[in-house]
Amino acid sequence: MTIASDIDLDQHQHIVLDDVSWEFYEHLLEEIGNRPIRVTYCDGRIEIISPLPKHGRWGSRVGRLVEMLCAERNIAMVPGGAITLRDKAKKVGLEPDECYYLTNCEVANQIDGPFDAAIHPPPDLAVEVDITRRSIAKEPIYAALRIPELWRFDGKQLHVLALDPDGNYKAQPASAAFPFLPMEEFQHFITRFRTENDTAVIRAFQQWVRTLPA
Repeated sequence: MTIASDIDLDQHQHIVLDDVSWEFYEHLLEEIGNRPIRVTYCDGRIEIISPLPKHGRWGSRVGRLVEMLCAERNIAMVPGGAITLRDKAKKVGLEPDECYYLTNCEVANQIDGPFDAAIHPPPDLAVEVDITRRSIAKEPIYAALRIPELWRFDGKQLHVLALDPDGNYKAQPASAAFPFLPMEEFQHFITRFRTENDTAVIRAFQQWVRTLPA
């Protein structure tokens, strides 16, 4: 049986199944391959979503700003994109909209094949665009995967969340990944994407980054 072909995401943007085995989840990931479908798994519950175009646009926009920031400030970075992050022992898995390795760049470059939480370090930063109705909460999964910092964009506001020692995310006024970055002004550039073309916003952001204190 080819699982992916049995699920018609053209008719259903959002599918949730209960009592699903880890083996089913892994097999589904193999069948989906590189299709633009997101799969979230948490302790037997699985959610399958075909993201709307606007979802991908916002993830890419935030990602381009992060990558421009790293390039201009000469910050070592390896992008993970929408890599499937999973932990078999904890029975969780998902794909962030974007993710980045900062402190483990050399290790990240050596990752070949599927991410394995048992042997691979987690990304330092994940970006989650939260403008689509979801049935499975993402934050507990990111916490189980030990992602130190999570940026959630709800369509209007970017929320910076840091993982505390108790394994919970707490809102923060600044980014641990980029402590020099004024987050209110960074948010302003994200907002500008609503009324300006992407090239204009990115060029303006590049010039602004160059004015930040060393």
